[in-house]
Amino acid sequence: MIIVKHLTKKYGRTTAVDDISFRIKKGEVVGFLGPNGAGKTTTMNMITGYLSSTSGSVKVCGHDILDEPMEVKKRIGYLPEQPPIYLDMTVEEYLRFVCRLKKCALDEDEHIDELCEMVKLTDVRERLIKNLSKGYRQRVGIAQALVGNPPVLILDEPTVGLDPSQIVEIRSLIKKLGKRHTIILSTHILSEVQIVCDRVIVINQGKIAADSTTAKLSESLSGGGRLLVTLSGKTSHSAKKELSAINGVRKVSQTGEKSGRCDYVIDFAAGRDVRKDIFDTAVKNGWTLLEMKESELSLEEIFLRLTGEYFDEDEEEYEEVSGAQEDVSEDDADESEADEAEEDESDGYIAEEGLGFTDKISDFVKNKRRKGK
Repeated sequence: MIIVKHLTKKYGRTTAVDDISFRIKKGEVVGFLGPNGAGKTTTMNMITGYLSSTSGSVKVCGHDILDEPMEVKKRIGYLPEQPPIYLDMTVEEYLRFVCRLKKCALDEDEHIDELCEMVKLTDVRERLIKNLSKGYRQRVGIAQALVGNPPVLILDEPTVGLDPSQIVEIRSLIKKLGKRHTIILSTHILSEVQIVCDRVIVINQGKIAADSTTAKLSESLSGGGRLLVTLSGKTSHSAKKELSAINGVRKVSQTGEKSGRCDYVIDFAAGRDVRKDIFDTAVKNGWTLLEMKESELSLEEIFLRLTGEYFDEDEEEYEEVSGAQEDVSEDDADESEADEAEEDESDGYIAEEGLGFTDKISDFVKNKRRKGK
């Protein structure tokens, strides 16, 4: 359905997207994750044809974005982070406008009725968009992406700024849409990805850091398994040392203690089953084993490990594993300053550090007037 090969985007000396490749099958809902400045939005803009690539290729439903841009755009519905809505139109007027803009071949009246019913806009279709809540505006944005029933939907932060009830409604809608469309979902709400998505692609510093299901990522990153164990007993608070001594156990972390009960997270090596040993250790020490269940790394932990940060539970602080994100931010800042200087120079004016906004405008106007003379 979507094939991305060696896609690269450069802005001067800065590489925003660096030789990435991936495939998304028909009917998949894929979470597209990464820290700020990682290249997520740039990648989505290249897939939709909004932005040209420096090199590489994108194919959607067999059509190349460079050779057949209109064919690709017909097959993609795109919701950017800021919905492209016109506030002075009613919901129905706006959807009719989008239908005509996209040259939708479907019966306009029936299609708009279907869209309003699908995203629950029927009760507000005659209202001005500027009078709608943010949740309803997001629904309007999703409706415009669905105009023409495109097989591919790309949604950039569809739940940003919504209240909890609105977030639940939008998530439910995305899950329903996933039954009929291929969806790329970009979001910073990691729990949302776990609920909605079949697969996760993590991008960092413009490169693909991971591409798999959360379960497989958890297994590969942890290098083994994980158990959640709850013990009670007079000496269960000192169980960490005894549990750590079990053959195959790599790490034991105490996560809570209340009313004589202690909770532990036990990470163990791949290929080992330490459950019997944990039970025997509890019996030997006179502890009561209240609970023992399998677990896996949370998506938050996976994300932090893949993008350069790791949370050490014993020290209770974040440790930076690499300076990747800082380097990206500094490169972006340098590139932004270079672009601003280039724009100002073309007008015969270079902003001096320390000048106030009014002084800059005044100098700019004076230079313009001199040019006119």
